[in-house]
Amino acid sequence: MSDRGDVERGETGSGGRRVIGRVVGGRPGPMLICIGGVHGNEPAGVIALKRVFRALAGREGALRGEFLGLAGNVTALERRCRYVDRDLNRHWLADHVEALRRGGGEGWTTEDREQRELLSELEAAFARARGAVHVVDLHTTSGVGPPFATLSDTLRNRAFGRSFPIPIVLGLEEQLEGTMLDYLNNLGHVTLGIEGGAHDAPESVDRLEAAVWVALGAAKLVRRRALPECRRARRALREAARGIPPVFEVRYRHAVGPDDFFRMNPGYLNFQPLARGEVLAQCRTGEVRAPDGGRILMPLYQELGDDGFFLVREIAPVWLTLSAILRRLRVDRLAPRLPGVRRHPEIPDAVVVDRRLARWFTVEIFHLLGYRREFVSDDGLVMSRRRFDLAPPRRRRG
Repeated sequence: MSDRGDVERGETGSGGRRVIGRVVGGRPGPMLICIGGVHGNEPAGVIALKRVFRALAGREGALRGEFLGLAGNVTALERRCRYVDRDLNRHWLADHVEALRRGGGEGWTTEDREQRELLSELEAAFARARGAVHVVDLHTTSGVGPPFATLSDTLRNRAFGRSFPIPIVLGLEEQLEGTMLDYLNNLGHVTLGIEGGAHDAPESVDRLEAAVWVALGAAKLVRRRALPECRRARRALREAARGIPPVFEVRYRHAVGPDDFFRMNPGYLNFQPLARGEVLAQCRTGEVRAPDGGRILMPLYQELGDDGFFLVREIAPVWLTLSAILRRLRVDRLAPRLPGVRRHPEIPDAVVVDRRLARWFTVEIFHLLGYRREFVSDDGLVMSRRRFDLAPPRRRRG
């Protein structure tokens, strides 16, 4: 209870208090960065990180490399609201980040200042990293349900994500523009999002704490059997996600705005099966029905937010195996030679798919080859190959 009180009283603070904890191991090695509270109404990640750093006190020698914990939107955490002026997790586009680097603060929103401070801490950590960098973003949802992981579908992210005995959801970054993990993944770092459960549920803190312990082992900062917490964490997460299939793909996002007066019907749980046409919510124009069958994810039960709900479907693991084989064979290089497909004239590693062909399993085929959906243009569907799918960027010498 004292942990939750710390967050409620705003003791995560600003400035130097953005750093929740930092442990440098006794030997060189990889870096793990965990971030909690990117949304201020989600303090569970901050609380979980405080627990882990307290537990590690005096045991730094068991680790190698560096483990860093950061608070995301500190001002919103203090106020216990999702955000103050805008969603901190929707403005990590390259142009906006560069403007924050150059700007002096005039006209900045609260989240601009939060983003600039968080970016400064991240870039300082990246500069001192001497091994692979893994970034884990800790979240909770307004709906109830088991823990799950989200990741941009690179083979490097997959390898990391599969170390967590919870469901993996692919394709969320294709539905959301400007997320922090998408920006960091495009820099070449391994990234993973963890959703621990409902915002105020005590078990959400326990699950996110367990996820951090598993991440320490998965990122190879510690041997998995070196700390008993790592073994217990895997058991706890496996039990919390019991009965849920291992891999899903996002098929639909229901976007909402303040003028929609969207109200989710009560009682929906994460991964609950749905029937096509089922009435899920009410809005200004009437009933909101499921456009297809599948399972619901992250139904909106809070005031702020522009994602009403997502629909996901299960993916058979054999498709992931086939995808990994095709990517390692670099079959993606043949994509521009397919009928109705051509290279994008301006975007590197992107192709334009004729809209007449885009209806016939195009997205699924290009996902197998490591492409992601970008947008629909007048010419067709634009899809780009994910950067650093197989290997990290080369480090500059000196």
